[in-house]
Amino acid sequence: MSEKTHNADFDAIIIGAGFAGLYMLHRLRDLVGLRVRLVDKAGGVGGTWYWNRYPGAMSDTESHIYRYSFDKEMLQEDHWDNRYLMQPEILAYLQRFAERYDLYRDIQFDTAVESAHYDEDTDTWTLGLADGSTMTSKYLVTAVGLLSRINKPDIPGVDTFAGDLVHTGAWPADLDITGKRVGVIGTGSTGCQVIVASAPKVAHLTVFQRSAQYSIPSGNGPVTEDEIAETKKQFDEIWDQVRNSQVAFGFEESTVPAMSVSEEERRRVFQENWDRGNGFRFMFGTFCDLVTDEDANKAAADFIRSKIAEIVKDPETARRLTPTDLYAKRPLCNAGYYEVYNRDNVTLVDIKENGIKEITPKGVITEDGTLHELDVLVLATGFEGVDGSYIRIDLRGRNGQAIKDHWADGPQSYLGILTAGFPNMFMVLGPNGPFTNLIPSIETQVEWISDLIAHSEASGAVSVEVRPEVEQEWTQMCAEMAEGTLFPKAQSWIFAANIPGKKHSVMFYFGGLKEYRRELGDAIQDGYAPLAFQPQKVLA
Repeated sequence: MSEKTHNADFDAIIIGAGFAGLYMLHRLRDLVGLRVRLVDKAGGVGGTWYWNRYPGAMSDTESHIYRYSFDKEMLQEDHWDNRYLMQPEILAYLQRFAERYDLYRDIQFDTAVESAHYDEDTDTWTLGLADGSTMTSKYLVTAVGLLSRINKPDIPGVDTFAGDLVHTGAWPADLDITGKRVGVIGTGSTGCQVIVASAPKVAHLTVFQRSAQYSIPSGNGPVTEDEIAETKKQFDEIWDQVRNSQVAFGFEESTVPAMSVSEEERRRVFQENWDRGNGFRFMFGTFCDLVTDEDANKAAADFIRSKIAEIVKDPETARRLTPTDLYAKRPLCNAGYYEVYNRDNVTLVDIKENGIKEITPKGVITEDGTLHELDVLVLATGFEGVDGSYIRIDLRGRNGQAIKDHWADGPQSYLGILTAGFPNMFMVLGPNGPFTNLIPSIETQVEWISDLIAHSEASGAVSVEVRPEVEQEWTQMCAEMAEGTLFPKAQSWIFAANIPGKKHSVMFYFGGLKEYRRELGDAIQDGYAPLAFQPQKVLA
């Protein structure tokens, strides 16, 4: 530690106690040997799984790979009952992990960070906390998650509602919707989960649909003890496949172009994967070009549309539920989503055809003058994804430049980890990181960051940062990759389209986890040439 930074409160401060922050704390404290403090505004560990406690909250990654892979003993000890993990199970898993590695002693909960400023004179970061106190460190790691800044819609009268008004990202632990009249605004991944889980419980459910969705069955269900035992035997092979795949969801991605086979064969493959379930498997495991070739994409979209027509009994409801755009958003999967609309206690309101005029104390009034009386109004309106958690903080790097100004034309980074002008700051799942199952990407990034910090410490550097031209090259490459797909042509949060007035921006690296890991390895092989290390100044 340099003369100027040894007086800092900590060697490293981590923001966020989810999968990324907890693993980073373990790596930096226990393997690199730094003095580390992890802070989180929540009252416990979990990150997104602490806050998102809404009915039906579930991972869409299969249970055996929605966990850390580095601890082989823990993999063998753990147990799961179903194909997917529900929110309470994920939260309990992270609590066990924190206990296993004695992480709680270095975590500070109920601590909201309002500012983080880099001081070039001392080569340290100063964090301003909501209680007015500050803390300092040499390194700053932001493990704030892709989806944590709540997006609350600007609807006239929204704050006048007299019932329970809740956002799915801040679900009250004591809220019981049983037997109540519930409205849900939004039908993205979270909205669909809430809808499926709530419909059997409530007196009436009114769904205010902003966009019709392509939803694949999840295929969720119990797994047998024999299946679990066989999976545990194959963990080495499973994780090797995950790390060397594109989306890292634990299945072999297809190499077959959709239009290279007959229509009959396409339908057979689509049906087989529909029956098995999982949105990513359907999008990437059926054929190799659903997100790059419009004819292939149309074939998949037409198949899903035909399923909606088969499942939904009322023709008008089926029409409203049927998407007409490309099948090119983050793929959804749910158990029985379309079937929900056959229930007598569920009403679908398409707000593109019949918009929300205002919200009153009694409920929602649509443009046709109808008052939809409600006891509970659920805002499943998502988040300002990826960069939203950064621009909400007064985050300033060299020369006092604010991150929101540096990213005024769209977020930029190198590897989704570093951004120019912000020395010794490392992002986990920052802008233009990999579009994959998140846990393998988190492990990959955390390990690379901790190794880089160890290298920087060993070399005696006071700071490390990405060269501006390297950041520009990575950002441009990510934009070119995105343009080679159909994703930018769909209105989706993964390009910031869900935030009114926000510029359409590329937020992900679409090259896949295998290629992303190669990029990280190349940087190491090149002696971290893309980065600039500032050596310790020698006092005269």
